[in-house]
Amino acid sequence: MEFQPPDLPFARFLGITWFTDGSDFCAKLPFCPMLIGNPLLPALHGGVSATLLQITAQAALVESGNGSASQPPRLIDFTVDYLRRGQPEDSYAKARITRAGRRFASVSVTMWQADPDTPIAAAHGHFALVVGS
Repeated sequence: MEFQPPDLPFARFLGITWFTDGSDFCAKLPFCPMLIGNPLLPALHGGVSATLLQITAQAALVESGNGSASQPPRLIDFTVDYLRRGQPEDSYAKARITRAGRRFASVSVTMWQADPDTPIAAAHGHFALVVGS
């Protein structure tokens, strides 16, 4: 099922698309040669990986009703664990809201390429939710 998150210019620039997989909120980052950080390996740039993880977490909060399209949740902190090198291929991310209160939320996100059981990065973030309209 497709979902239209808030208009995030950098997500649009990267070509990120959104979908749900059952109850999980997911994103797809199509591969493009400009995403390579180290052309000698070649390896996906770490900043692009972190961006996919963070934007997926924020969009998942908006999708769940814990944020609005006009004011997405604000980042408090975000920790990324790079588990293995990203290959020059499409990447995917899946967000899971671990806790959402009235003012703060915690989200865990994993990123993979060919196999969801072999993540290339994982992240956990805390977000301030916009109170009121």
